[in-house]
Amino acid sequence: MSHVVVIGAGLAGLSAACHLVGDGHRVTVVEKEPVPGGRSGRLTRDGFTFDTGPTVLTMPALIDRPLRAAGSSLAERLELSVLDPAYRGFFADGSTLDVRHGHEAMRAEIAAECGPRDAAAFDDFVVWLRELYEVEMPHFIDRNFDGPLDLLARPRAALSLLRLGALGRLGPMVRRRFDDPRLHRLFSFQAMYAGLDPERALAIYAVITYMDSIEGVYFPRGGMRAVPDALAGAAADAGVEFRYGTSVTSLVRDAAGAARGVVLDDSRTLAADAVVCTIDLPTAYEWLLPGLRPPRAVAGVLGGRYSPSAVVWHVGVRGVPQRFVHHNIHFGADWAGAFDDLLRRGTTMADPSRLVTVHSLDDADAAPEGCSTLYVLEPVPNLEVGGIDWSRRREPMRASLHAFLVEAGYPSDIVVEELVTPDDWLAQGMAAGTPFALAHTFPQTGPFRAPNVDRRVPRLVFAGSGTVPGVGVPMVLPSGRLAAERVAELLGR
Repeated sequence: MSHVVVIGAGLAGLSAACHLVGDGHRVTVVEKEPVPGGRSGRLTRDGFTFDTGPTVLTMPALIDRPLRAAGSSLAERLELSVLDPAYRGFFADGSTLDVRHGHEAMRAEIAAECGPRDAAAFDDFVVWLRELYEVEMPHFIDRNFDGPLDLLARPRAALSLLRLGALGRLGPMVRRRFDDPRLHRLFSFQAMYAGLDPERALAIYAVITYMDSIEGVYFPRGGMRAVPDALAGAAADAGVEFRYGTSVTSLVRDAAGAARGVVLDDSRTLAADAVVCTIDLPTAYEWLLPGLRPPRAVAGVLGGRYSPSAVVWHVGVRGVPQRFVHHNIHFGADWAGAFDDLLRRGTTMADPSRLVTVHSLDDADAAPEGCSTLYVLEPVPNLEVGGIDWSRRREPMRASLHAFLVEAGYPSDIVVEELVTPDDWLAQGMAAGTPFALAHTFPQTGPFRAPNVDRRVPRLVFAGSGTVPGVGVPMVLPSGRLAAERVAELLGR
């Protein structure tokens, strides 16, 4: 039985572990934290529990897949509820617009708030999005690439993308379909998840819009932290060994350069036939492969481009929001200018848009009675683009976010709080101080993205948001499966 070591018990590492054990390997997961989750972490303080990582959960079938590989299932491990509305959009003119669950409900919302022309346009939009997803998912997302020429192996799929206009620009495409400018924002802001300006992003990234606006947004009982708990539980029951509170200090390589295990922080060596590494890719090269020049797309200084970062404020407050839902997006008036600030000028948004997630509305254990948890996110430049001194900017940013909460009408009597800036992301090992890794520009997508294997280091496989297929919960789960597939190739199984 081959032994595979997985570095990191984040979602990618847990997915890899489930698939690897299902393939018959002996698997050991090494995780520096005392609990699973990685970037999908948790913070507990004075009766409040915060999910510190992803807040939006879509495509639950992608969670079911690794669970089934480990002999379990989504139905057995997680209780999910549909969030309806998935989002509530707040606009500068004082209006609101909900993203409703299901085609008919959303069509009715658009008809009532935007008019019959846009409601009819939504019907065609859904057909286009679904077709785009059905082409992209099996052929360009859930697939390992050995190089750009692999695109030629499936010419019909490539031609379908061209026919669908997937290589056009997302912003103009949405504007052509809908008259109401609020819909332009609601159906294109998802490009931000991929680190892109919606106006300039390729239309292929409308697949993210499909995932949450059409397939729906869910919330697991027990909070987002229940997802890694479920994956870790299934993996452990299938025989995976977990070593929590343990760090990897170096990679063991044989005379041919192949990965043969890891050295732990207690100086012991854990031998392996293959290693799956889920550390942020640039950090992995810096820490584990210091003598190896990273691929171009990995290191920003060598040409790679990183996604914007974010300031996240976890706030426990007295009071319960009255006019808000689980996910609330507050759009600034200057939509285009905000992205110029963020991506090109390297400054904070002069007219920011912000996400506020209120987990406690659907998680009774997240806050004491009569209190709430608020997850307040404002996009900011990453540390390579911006020259912001966060040691100085930290307190003004906190004051700005607090003023925003007061003005928007959220409870603002603070009990506990923690502010996370790009400096904190960097300290956690995230390159360029961003939790969103390499941006999904065209030269960093599919076969052009940093690969999950480096031929100079046989038997080492990467997984996670820095490699294929990309950023976000719906992407890192297949990333773990793709890593397990690579292990099977490397070990001849």
